[in-house]
Amino acid sequence: MIVDGDKIKFPGGGTHFHYGADIYIAAIAGMLKLPGEKLSNGGNIRNVLDVGCGVASFGAYLLSHDIIAMSLAPNDVHENQIQFALERGIPSTLGVLGTKRLPYPSRSFELAHCSRCRIDWLQRDGILLLELDRLLRPGGYFVYSSPEAYAHDAENRRIWNAMYDLLRRMCWRVVSRRDQTVIWAKPLSNSCYMKRSRGTQPPLCMSGDEPDESWNVPMKACITPYSAKVHKEKGTGLEPWPRRLMAPPPRLEEIGVTLDEFHKDTNVWHERVVDYWKQMKSVILKNSVRNVMDMNSNLGGFAAALKDKDIWVMNVAPVNMSSRLKIIYDRGLIGTVHDWCESFSTYPRTYDLLHAWMILSETEDRGCSIEDLLIEMDRMLRPEGFIIIRDKPHIINSVRKFMPALKWDGWSSEVEPRTDALSLSEERILIARKKFWREKLTI
Repeated sequence: MIVDGDKIKFPGGGTHFHYGADIYIAAIAGMLKLPGEKLSNGGNIRNVLDVGCGVASFGAYLLSHDIIAMSLAPNDVHENQIQFALERGIPSTLGVLGTKRLPYPSRSFELAHCSRCRIDWLQRDGILLLELDRLLRPGGYFVYSSPEAYAHDAENRRIWNAMYDLLRRMCWRVVSRRDQTVIWAKPLSNSCYMKRSRGTQPPLCMSGDEPDESWNVPMKACITPYSAKVHKEKGTGLEPWPRRLMAPPPRLEEIGVTLDEFHKDTNVWHERVVDYWKQMKSVILKNSVRNVMDMNSNLGGFAAALKDKDIWVMNVAPVNMSSRLKIIYDRGLIGTVHDWCESFSTYPRTYDLLHAWMILSETEDRGCSIEDLLIEMDRMLRPEGFIIIRDKPHIINSVRKFMPALKWDGWSSEVEPRTDALSLSEERILIARKKFWREKLTI
């Protein structure tokens, strides 16, 4: 079996897309010797990073296994592949392993995957592999399918030997190797790091380095060691999926959130989402919403409240709240950090619903343009998609002035919500639906 991007080629000829993907996923589970060859491993593998993902077919097939992948690819020679993935309703985003950290916290993924992703993992002292090391959870896996893993010509053997040597010094171990696929595992604790000889490269990161900082932060050619707590426990302490969605993650204490505050947030957002859907009941069609963005995700309560709907949520943590993104991932959800004074890296018309809780007023407080942000929201929203804005009354009034020009005036509903535990001030809720831009027909 040979993997070629989203295709799987079998000995004797023939290329299979859909059937082959499930075989490939089962093969990975078999290589890991997981019970029943189920890659989810009883809910212990939930978050996956797929780099160089093509049209994200690997991530698409993981969804049926209760695994969600952040499928990542640049807008390069594979032009518009992420746009195609988003149009298929698959969680995916534009991004590149380059010079800056990916906008995700440390220890966010149980598994990283690269299938002929055309990445030079050895460049700059292996800094890209060290970025994967930062992002993988304790004991996390790296599934690598590429000619270097199986070809016997001199150049591929040289690359394989150099990569093997680097990962050995990073304390990763080969779990399994079959055909053209090799699976490495990251260590569970700091024990191996402490046994390395003095001067071994790459070095451990300095104690002052913050591994969760990821917005416009340069990659660092060093290994991120575990905290004393993680080293002692040899793991994340996370519940299996789906229990982890509602269970308080251990890292809550790192951001100063109590268990009571976490449960209160979850309960309040459940009630809020029920109210949103009641407001939209007369106009929202079944299966019309798939790609959703929460522009101010906080602890992930909005996304958790949508768990019974056939949707996925891109949870966006604004830069001033970026430390909370780790809670999103620890709940088995996905998201990214972003500065809403800038445009979001996605194609036009890629989301069916945008949820903006207090993000417009926060943008105004920072001295950025609300008008620019509304135009950016319109760019991301599909025709006939919905925008839910929960903000201060003067913000809602400002938005209403722009609605005719944005063609958000086909249907709208404005209410004053009931006060709850998360109410920060006087609030209004505006839900609007974007119209198609149609020229008037002349006969």
